[in-house]
Amino acid sequence: MATLWIGTNNKKKRAELERMLAPLGLELRTPDQLLVPFDPIEDQPDFAGNARVKACLLARLANGYALADDSGLCVDALHGRPGVLSARYGGPGLDDRGRLLRLLEELRPVPLGQRTAHFRCSLCVCAPDGRTLAAIEERCEGTLLTAPTGDGGFGYDPIFVPLEFAGDPAKTFAQLDAATKDRLSHRGKALRALAAALPRLVQDR
Repeated sequence: MATLWIGTNNKKKRAELERMLAPLGLELRTPDQLLVPFDPIEDQPDFAGNARVKACLLARLANGYALADDSGLCVDALHGRPGVLSARYGGPGLDDRGRLLRLLEELRPVPLGQRTAHFRCSLCVCAPDGRTLAAIEERCEGTLLTAPTGDGGFGYDPIFVPLEFAGDPAKTFAQLDAATKDRLSHRGKALRALAAALPRLVQDR
């Protein structure tokens, strides 16, 4: 079985990747299985750059093939924030819930009709020598609620309503079942686009 290292220790993100990559029959490993620290510096100006930094570093450390993503929420009324800072928005003292509430506070004066946003996901696959083998980026358009709704998902999912579920009542990513979210989400779209190429890129070593 071919091994693919994935550049995250986030359990919920790993579950999404495992679910969507399951048909490829890959053995997925995470940075916490390395014998050395994995501490990429995510200082690039865009998602693609940060995904590349993480994938190439992990591939070198693991001496294997590595997939990394960088994803986040871009809010039109905030000129694209939090963007690449989505996972660190508001500083190191905040958890997922704290970052979500911080964003809602910033958006308080913005009327519902102007709360448009999109999730963006960049994926990068690197070889053991650090070469970039594949890169792809996808997005999911939607709007933001004024309060969290739903218990599923993670991050900003409880306030993000994809356009397909913007009716009455609206449904957030956190309210959708896994299969529906995978079909609509930025990460699901990117992984489906990448899946056809992965079997020939990732070989047993």
